[in-house]
Amino acid sequence: MVRDPAKVVWLSQTTLSVDETMETVARLKQRLPLLQSPPSDDICYATSNRQHVVKEIAPECDVVIVVGSRNSSNSVRLAEVAVAAGARASYLVDYAAEIADEWLTDATTVGLTSGASVPDELVTQVLDHLAARGFDEVAEVTTANEKLVFSLPQELKRDIRAAAADRAQAAAALAASVQD
Repeated sequence: MVRDPAKVVWLSQTTLSVDETMETVARLKQRLPLLQSPPSDDICYATSNRQHVVKEIAPECDVVIVVGSRNSSNSVRLAEVAVAAGARASYLVDYAAEIADEWLTDATTVGLTSGASVPDELVTQVLDHLAARGFDEVAEVTTANEKLVFSLPQELKRDIRAAAADRAQAAAALAASVQD
């Protein structure tokens, strides 16, 4: 029982897909019509963007390969989202060497995505692996340009300015002592 239904806010971590999160929020709003959303979008933009792209490409793909760790809920969700969005199959790999040739049998289109923190080098290795097996035509799909800039905290900016001023003062003192 909620004491004051006007004072309830939903929050979520990124372990659920965006769609699952919004379905849960819709059910909560049926029970709590005054439910408030968080003051800002708390679903990681990289996670949201990747899920959106996978949903867009999956219907055209026979196979979707997700480069990412099995202990990354975001990577696991990408593989699940791909199948739910229409891919015939989806596989999660850490490295290109894990790709089984049987996965590619009868496939004409292979989609590729990665977890948000996967190094570009691993994705490039998967692209090279696929190219060696005849999947050498690549079409990049972009649905969002990630142009977020994260500002340094004010305390850190202040400390950096102070350290620069100290260095300038020390350099001036050194220059004055060299001239003497």
